[in-house]
Amino acid sequence: VQLQASGGGLVQAGASLRLSCAASGHTSNNYIMAWFRQAPGKERYFVASIRWNGGSTFYADSVKGRFTISRDNAKNTVYLQMDSLKPEDTAVYYCALRYGAVNNYSRYAYGNWGQGTQVTVSS
Repeated sequence: VQLQASGGGLVQAGASLRLSCAASGHTSNNYIMAWFRQAPGKERYFVASIRWNGGSTFYADSVKGRFTISRDNAKNTVYLQMDSLKPEDTAVYYCALRYGAVNNYSRYAYGNWGQGTQVTVSS
């Protein structure tokens, strides 16, 4: 499985960004795609995920109401729309994929990762 993430950048607080992650090489459509983020010196934390079959979504409490995860089936791409960005959202954002229909918030449950894209929010 190959995951190609893009869309990061430097923005001011209150602005928006949209991240994209294109998936290829997967052998089934029964999987979860997720976004995690990792700030310098910190662990990699769950941000949001979407079940490819059915489209159920899951969010970390810290981003609920500000971030929206969605998918484009035809393009095998998942998006993370990030609105009302805050300086504490600054991190490297990674997309990840795990097979199966059960969502999981732990980074260790995901075996496939993209390369990461930097998001920096200035105050």
